Amino acid sequence: MNTTEKNIGTFSKGLLLIAGVLLGVSLFNPIWRIELDAPQYPEGLALTIHANKIGGEVEIINGLNHYIGMKTLHADEFIEFTVLPYIISFYALACVLVIFIGKRKALYFLFGAFILFGIIAMFDFWRWEYDYGHNLDPNAAIIVPGMAYQPPLIGFKQLLNFGAYSIPDIGGWLFISSGLLMAIAVFIEIKHSKKIKSQNIALSILFLLLFTFTACDVTKPEPIKLNSDNCDNCGMTISNPKFAAELFTQKGRAYKFDDISCMIDYKNDHKDKTTGANFYIADFIGDNHLIPTETAVYIKGENVKSPMGGNIAAFANKESSNTYATDLMAEYTSWNNINK
Repeated sequence: MNTTEKNIGTFSKGLLLIAGVLLGVSLFNPIWRIELDAPQYPEGLALTIHANKIGGEVEIINGLNHYIGMKTLHADEFIEFTVLPYIISFYALACVLVIFIGKRKALYFLFGAFILFGIIAMFDFWRWEYDYGHNLDPNAAIIVPGMAYQPPLIGFKQLLNFGAYSIPDIGGWLFISSGLLMAIAVFIEIKHSKKIKSQNIALSILFLLLFTFTACDVTKPEPIKLNSDNCDNCGMTISNPKFAAELFTQKGRAYKFDDISCMIDYKNDHKDKTTGANFYIADFIGDNHLIPTETAVYIKGENVKSPMGGNIAAFANKESSNTYATDLMAEYTSWNNINK
């Protein structure tokens, strides 16, 4: 193989340049955010993590955490906020440096080092969350035996009456995007180097995409615990599996209801939380099995007698609903008519 064949192509250099710019811009935006949602804070509280500081409602969160024995948060106590801006700046400049070096080996080394840094950074974040949630003051005002308050690394977790969401912020998505651009450049250069077949490249990319979408799928409903879970709208304990419903937000938070009417009322009263949410309803004959509301078949009538007066029953298909519609003298309706 001659020297030219070992050089990075123009398109890959362009991807590296964009990746470097995105890393630079990420320095001026919050990288991660933890949102706290509770009835006493309807607008929520947010903790934003930048490369060099902590932002958001830090003082309010520190005040709340004091009661349960959690440490207060101060940026000067974290060495990460001192070194992280330099590390990100290094990788931004390294992208430009690799463009000038122009060798594939330099690109491969950069990508491998970047992935390693990402893994170490996420482990360090998890380690901090673990210590933050488990190392509690034994003399705190509120002590719940066996309870820890570790926030989720990513996704949603219920902590007492607070729902905690941990998600990338603008800077985090820029950081992730820069890594994806590097990955694309690496795949392109491996293909051009003819070290592996094009078909294997395509299969590798397809596998990576499928894995990414599968890992990020947060639309699966949570099982409803009968006689334990309470309706998030009316507060009643959910005990009848035939009428239970669930609203699953884009952030991965599940809200559970004892009646489809409660779910619709909650959706209309909390549009800021429920935009883009997925809705599920119990199959009337499915033994607490939840099905998507868009595909369900509905009957409505006074004889259906659901817990909160919605008087609507859902079925997985029309065949299974026919007998009940006749016996209960109920009429068919649709999700579009219900979801108003």
